[in-house]
Amino acid sequence: MELNAELFVAVGFVLFVLMLGYLGVHKTITAALDGRIASITHELEEARRLRAEAKALLASYQEKLKHAEEQAAAIVEQARLESELLAKETAQRMVDFVERHRKQAEAQIAMAESQATSEVRAAAVDAAVKAAEIVLAQQTSGAGGHGLIVQGINDVKRLMN
Repeated sequence: MELNAELFVAVGFVLFVLMLGYLGVHKTITAALDGRIASITHELEEARRLRAEAKALLASYQEKLKHAEEQAAAIVEQARLESELLAKETAQRMVDFVERHRKQAEAQIAMAESQATSEVRAAAVDAAVKAAEIVLAQQTSGAGGHGLIVQGINDVKRLMN
């Protein structure tokens, strides 16, 4: 049997492994690996829990988003209805406003016509009175006019009593 380097390495390795076994290194390594397995398992459970929470939160936010979109649509619809109503009211007010102003204008025109007619009549009466005055002044001069004056005075006395 020859002692070569490979045999020494093999014997040294076996002695090293036996010494590690004697010192309980395998228990320490096993405990460390078990601890690492436990921590990884705990991290996986925590990740699953966080994922479930995230899904629940996502579902909650999606529901809130859906509700907000529904509210926004309702608000838009309400605003549309209110704007249509306001447009109708404004159109009706405009029609009423124009109608009032038309009636006012017609009333002013009628009043102006009436006033113009009155002024023309007054001018015609004034012209007629002046013409009558001129005619009466020419007819009442002399003896015939004296008789008319006496008759007018008698008529006034009779109407007074």
